[in-house]
Amino acid sequence: MKELEKHAHNPAMGLMILALLGIAIVGSAAAQQPQMAGRGGPQAPPTVAGAVRNFYNGIKDNVTRSGDKMPEEFYGLRPGTQQEVRTFGQHLAHIANFNYLWCAQAKGEKNPNAGINLEKTLTTKDQFMKALRASYDYCDGAYSALTDANSGEVITITQENGRQTQQTRMGLLTLNVVHNEEVYGSIVTTLRIKNIVPPSSEPRPPAQPQQGQQQEPRLQ
Repeated sequence: MKELEKHAHNPAMGLMILALLGIAIVGSAAAQQPQMAGRGGPQAPPTVAGAVRNFYNGIKDNVTRSGDKMPEEFYGLRPGTQQEVRTFGQHLAHIANFNYLWCAQAKGEKNPNAGINLEKTLTTKDQFMKALRASYDYCDGAYSALTDANSGEVITITQENGRQTQQTRMGLLTLNVVHNEEVYGSIVTTLRIKNIVPPSSEPRPPAQPQQGQQQEPRLQ
């Protein structure tokens, strides 16, 4: 599968990257504004790298909690009879495969999962969840090290077919977030088949209005 090429030409991913580029322009300018340090000073302005890190942490939480919520008996469930469609467990393994692939390249390291297709080697819920969490633990370092200063560094990456191409560090780590989000959509479908509420749709406590503000009614 030419995963990188497929996502590079995905219109939805393109729109998201364009949006992030827009944030980058505004965020970089804001980051240059003087800021006061210490208690009582204004809050430090947000950064583009911080935004990407937040997107990553959000989808990591949703995917991991989805795996926890699905009973093991349904890890082999696929939404249809087509055998080319991944099972619930294989979706988690697919995310883990590409977490390792793209985060290793963002780090400039050898992929610790190279040569292993987790979609074909894992069989139990415990195995799938252990591999998923390990892949996120590995990716955490790549996202923690991302800054506005190094986000534009151009790195040479090798695709699954052996072809080499160039991408910015920010672009590659954004691609990984978009891929996680894409697969999460399929995970949500499988959860819903079994009447399980996805983590991102769980009821949230109503926000407490600030003093002097009237709380608006929530649309259902």
